[in-house]
Amino acid sequence: MRNKKVLFLVQGAAIAAVYVVMTWLTNLMGLASGVVQVRLSEALTVLPAFTPAAVPGLFVGCIISNTVTGAVIWDIVFGSLATLIGAVFTYLLRDKNKWLAPLPPILANTLIVPFVLVYAYGVPDALWFVFLTVFAGEVVSCGFVGMCLYQGIDNRSCRRLLAGESRE
Repeated sequence: MRNKKVLFLVQGAAIAAVYVVMTWLTNLMGLASGVVQVRLSEALTVLPAFTPAAVPGLFVGCIISNTVTGAVIWDIVFGSLATLIGAVFTYLLRDKNKWLAPLPPILANTLIVPFVLVYAYGVPDALWFVFLTVFAGEVVSCGFVGMCLYQGIDNRSCRRLLAGESRE
């Protein structure tokens, strides 16, 4: 018999690690930070639809990612909270329509991150423009790439693996 607590911890840690690596690679391409950002790691925000371990995993991964990419403290705190809020609501909507999975992180990041960019970084662009660019980046990363990931997991036996079920 498997220990569910260990499985939860390992899954969360693995998701955090993958989030950090994906953010770091995206940052090398110049896409992880700034007014126009497409964090490919945000595609992982659909994972709470499959496992509750993704919620703390994404939160910790975002904290670490924001720290190692040189974000200011306000971005580390509020950007990570935006990811946490999105992950929690994705988890809560998991049994509804699968097309709702990327909606919470898109909305949470669109409503929170622009204020961080404008006020914490002193981005000179108009707030409405930053809302649009963050929204566009989230639609690409969560909506498009995230739903491709969702389909890949949903169409395979990965769902059983994430749920901690054995093949027996």
